[in-house]
Amino acid sequence: MHPGNLFRDDQPPSSGERFDTLLAHRNLLVERIVSSADIVPGDYLQEQDEWVVLLRGSATLVVDGEEVRLATGDYLFLPARTPHSVTQTSAGALWLAIHLRPEVPA
Repeated sequence: MHPGNLFRDDQPPSSGERFDTLLAHRNLLVERIVSSADIVPGDYLQEQDEWVVLLRGSATLVVDGEEVRLATGDYLFLPARTPHSVTQTSAGALWLAIHLRPEVPA
């Protein structure tokens, strides 16, 4: 067993964001997101709940029509089917995103 490190290979891409899967287990997905300052806002409407924490940097989101500004250490819960987009990030912004997918009936 080898431990991971959230800050290893954390250089931002030249544009956009990089999504690294840290854990995918049953209905749980944990991602590390590394953002550049050059992003193209995209609209998200996900079938799963998502909890994000900004580990480094700053970001601005629009969540269900409301602007939300995040700074280092801020976290946010995004319930399933909540429209949201990331409109601005600082270079090297580092996120941890936890997705909880709906359970599939047995």
